[in-house]
Amino acid sequence: MSAKISVHDLTLAYGPLVVMRDLEFEIQDKEIFVIMGGSGCGKSTLLRHLVGLVEPAKGRILYDGVDFTSVMEDRQRDFTRRFGVMYQWGALWSSMTLGENISMLIEEAGKLPAKTVRDLVAYKLALVGLAGYEDYYPAQLSGGMKKRAGIARAMALDPDILFLDEPAGGLDPLSSKRLDDLILRLRETQGCTIVIVTHELASIFGIADTALFLDPVTHTQGALGNPNHLRDHSDNPAVRLFLNRGALPNPPP
Repeated sequence: MSAKISVHDLTLAYGPLVVMRDLEFEIQDKEIFVIMGGSGCGKSTLLRHLVGLVEPAKGRILYDGVDFTSVMEDRQRDFTRRFGVMYQWGALWSSMTLGENISMLIEEAGKLPAKTVRDLVAYKLALVGLAGYEDYYPAQLSGGMKKRAGIARAMALDPDILFLDEPAGGLDPLSSKRLDDLILRLRETQGCTIVIVTHELASIFGIADTALFLDPVTHTQGALGNPNHLRDHSDNPAVRLFLNRGALPNPPP
């Protein structure tokens, strides 16, 4: 079986500025895949390429064996309907309640009875531990609750693949742990593949099946594998420095 997502010889660039080049990796079905690295290395840029917001300068992105980068625009839209995306700041409309933020997506996807929409909204909020918060505005929520609400919005259309950009960014350690637990639970209960951009080491070690390290010095991937193994055994000093908080351990055996 082909991988859920396959990336081949991918170059990310803005005009003459090359952000990353020669990216080559696969993401398996129902995997939690982390894109990691220091600030400014291109993590969010890669995510924007994966969801079709930016065209690659070179290379291919395949979903279930189909080349997403070369299909016609209407077919590409069919693919993106399978995606749920939570951007770094949650992408919640501040003038709308949580219920309105989620129902807007459901209503745009197809005409459903109002009661069905309300039931779906309540279910999505319950999934992330926000049952009963339909009438709350984003400004009335804590940082952790806003993150969970952003995930509920991303889950509105039952995505096959969930993309999360810095979901734990700015949260205290306890809220971050709760969010990690939520992500693991969503993978188990919803059966979706989850791609996460983060530099939070506790999250990386706690939930990632596979991690991709983006190296801003070489402008390419510095490592690919289980983060616990990479921390102790990677032959790339930059990877071990990152995963050991700047303390370079002994060289791997």
